[in-house]
Formats: sequence, C-alpha cells, structure tokens
Amino acid sequence: MNSEQALPIPLPGDDRALARRVADGEHGAFELLMRRYNRRLYRLARAVLRDEAEAKDALQEAYLCAYRSMDRYRGEAALSTWLSRLVLNECYARARRSARRENIIPMSTMDAAMDEHTGAGLDEAPERMVAREQMREVLEHTVSELPEAFRVVFVLRSVEELAVQEIADLLHIPAETVRSRHFRARGLLREALAREIDLAEGDLYPFGGPHCDALVAAVLVRLDAGG
Repeated sequence: MNSEQALPIPLPGDDRALARRVADGEHGAFELLMRRYNRRLYRLARAVLRDEAEAKDALQEAYLCAYRSMDRYRGEAALSTWLSRLVLNECYARARRSARRENIIPMSTMDAAMDEHTGAGLDEAPERMVAREQMREVLEHTVSELPEAFRVVFVLRSVEELAVQEIADLLHIPAETVRSRHFRARGLLREALAREIDLAEGDLYPFGGPHCDALVAAVLVRLDAGG
C-alpha cells in the first residue's frame, strides 16, 4: 500500500478509481470492492455450483485472482462484468473437475447468501417470517432444478436485475438469446411452482396427530362432566 496517497474512497460507480487503488495494493479499497459486489458475485457462483461451500470457495479464489491481476484491468468493460467473468471461469473450472471426479453432469443452483428480510419490520409476526422463509426455500429449490443455461440467465436478469445487453456481454451470447432463455426460465418456474401448489393443496389445514388427540380428549372430558 502506498501510504503517501490519501485518496478518498470512490463514490459508487467510480470503479476505475477503485480498481487503481486496489492495483496500488490498498487492502481497504479491495475490501470496499468485495462488499460492493459480494452479493451479486455470490449469487452468480451459486447459479453455477450446487454446493454453498463450493460457491464460497470459488468466490474467494476469484477474488484472489482479481486482486493479483487488477493492474491488467483497463476499464473496457464494467468492473462488475470483469469480476463476474473471473467468477464464472473459476466456477466452470470447478464444475468440470467435479464432473471428472464423480462422472456426473454438474448441476447448478441459486441461493441468496444473505437473508433478505432486513427490510421487514421488527414487529413482523413470527408466523409470517416462517412462511416467507419457507416460500424462499421452495423458490430456491425450484430455481436449482432449472437447466444451467436458463438458471444463470434467470439469476442475472430477475434476481440481480442486470440489463439484457450486460448479460449478453458477460455470457458471450446474443441479446435475443438472453431474452428467450429468461422467458423460458420463467415459464418453467411457473410450471414447477404450480405443481408444488397442486401437491400442497391436499395438506391444507392439517388436523392430525396431537391436534386431533387434544380435541377428542377435550370433548370426552366435557361429556364425562355432563356438559
């Protein structure tokens, strides 16, 4: 780190200045970079790798690669795009190694690394919080079953809300392919979620086990008491 330079922390969007500071060896600037892009890059890693720990390891390796090669970043692409390519390269390399080791086709998944309930009120009912968590888990599982080509586009477009052209540039595919994959992914998700709802309909308002026993016992007690 160059202790003689006292540059201000760059404003969001000033990625070139931030990259220069990282290239100069400023760990604080690199920490800012990681915090700025952690969620997006982690979600991208989870869209390629099924295992949470593996995705975190891949992200760490990609960050180390970024730090060592930051002096080669010239700003032709957005810093987020450059970082995303490093993450994709690391994830695909791990997926290939896993496929060779296990002789299976690696599948991919998307997971929200950080709980997105911070915007909810602190007085939110526990039942609603549990319900939201269950809904999130169902959605994540459903997304994980999408084919990888659709899953990656869905995460980048619907979850991270990247522009179509940015996704096209990142994945090296035409913009129209991004649109068609995203449309198909949403259709597959709707079909899968509809099946989940159909399966769950038979379980609405369950009243078995302890609940049933307790009610029967209460009624019998009242009958014995003459009431």
